[in-house]
Formats: sequence, C-alpha cells, structure tokens
Amino acid sequence: MTLDQAQPKIQIQNVSYDYGDGNVLRDITLDIPANEITVLFGPAGSGKTTLLRLINRLNDLVDGTQMSGKILIDGQDIYAPGVNVPHLRRRVGMVFALPLPLPGTIRENVLYGPKLAGLQDRRRLDEILAHSLQQAALWEEVKDRVDDRASALSGGQQQRLCIARSLALEPEILLLDEPTSGLDPISTHKVETSLFELCENYTIIIVPHSVQQAARVSDRAAFVLMGELVEEGLGADIFTNPTDQRTEDYVTGRFG
Repeated sequence: MTLDQAQPKIQIQNVSYDYGDGNVLRDITLDIPANEITVLFGPAGSGKTTLLRLINRLNDLVDGTQMSGKILIDGQDIYAPGVNVPHLRRRVGMVFALPLPLPGTIRENVLYGPKLAGLQDRRRLDEILAHSLQQAALWEEVKDRVDDRASALSGGQQQRLCIARSLALEPEILLLDEPTSGLDPISTHKVETSLFELCENYTIIIVPHSVQQAARVSDRAAFVLMGELVEEGLGADIFTNPTDQRTEDYVTGRFG
C-alpha cells in the first residue's frame, strides 16, 4: 500500500504542552506537507522551539512536563506505546542555533551517526560523506581537507557541517532551530540556498531568526504567539496579506 500523496507528512493535532505551572503550547493543530519548507515564526518565547523538540521527542527526559494531543508522521502516532525513539530521531534530524561540531575531523563528524548505526563499508561511508557535504553546500569548500579538524572551520561552515551530519543518517524530516542566527550574510545565504535544494528530498521545518528570513524561505508559514497558533497558510499569503491583525502587526514590525 502506498502512502496517499495528499496526506501531510506531519500532523500536529490539538497539542498542548505544560512545563511546571506554565502553559507553553495551547491546542496547536497544524499539518506539515512533505517536501516543502514550513516556517514557524513569532516572538521569542512563543513555543516554537518547544514544538520542534516535540516532533522528535527531545523533551522526553525533561521533568515536570505534560503533553496532550497527538503528533503523527506518515499517519503514525510518534508518542504511541512501543515507538522506537532512537529510530524516530534518525528519521527526524535536528540542527540547533549554535553550531556544535563534535571533536575530531570533518569526516568523523559527518560519519559519526552511520558508524554508530553499525555501517562499516568504506566505499559506502565515502559515498555518504561526499553526498551529505554536497547536500549541505559544503563539499566544494572542504573536499580536499575532510581529515582536518572540524573546529578549524568558520562558523558558517560549522553550521553547514552540522546539517551534513544530520543528513548522513538519511532522515525524512529536517528540523532547524534558528540555524543562521549567528552567521554572516554570505553564510546565511549559502544555508538558505541549500534548503531550497534539500526540500526536493526532505520535509523541512525551520524556526527562522527574522521575519525577513521567514518570508524568503517559506513555502508555508505558521505564526505562533504566546503558545497559540494564530494563523497558517502559504508563505506568500502570510507575509503579504495576513488575515489576522496580530500577524500583520508582527510582520510589519509593530511588535516583536
């Protein structure tokens, strides 16, 4: 049986999330289509990063939290009993705002996940190394020095290395939490350009570092404010003709 092409890749259904006495997310319902870039944007502290972390269950070990609702990937509830969480996290890669290369070389960084999963074939590992770096728009810059220390790369290169490290596990979904927040404009442009190419093969959700970036990269966009989903739709519509006054106020800089 093949997956219905009309079915969203990710379905977030009535998700609420509490941390201690605080309500971080309130009744979020959102469909994420496959092979598109969906942007979650809004002021700091609105719950965007929390929602990302729930999609690959990074919050599982956080004490004092409670989630209700469902998150489905390809129609399957990822919080159902018996779900293999390590396998889920291989399907759903995540890149954080601060580039965090592992100690060691560029090669060791990219191949850490595949080797940990038991892959030993040298030819296959070399293929993964080149392909992942190409997808992250880094190969041409490092192909002759993949055995150099990753720490010697620039900040922008380190962030693209972290993207390559996630891609080496061949995920289906890529989550990016402000991946260009500390980068210069040239590095930011390279990361954004790579996203447009990646969405041909991956479903991408990004928390952007600015409204301008959100407008540049989004196929679809969702405005999150104080834990609530205010408005979602095509990026072209959200940023040029929003239907909710709060969205318009935010994208035009009246607050935030």
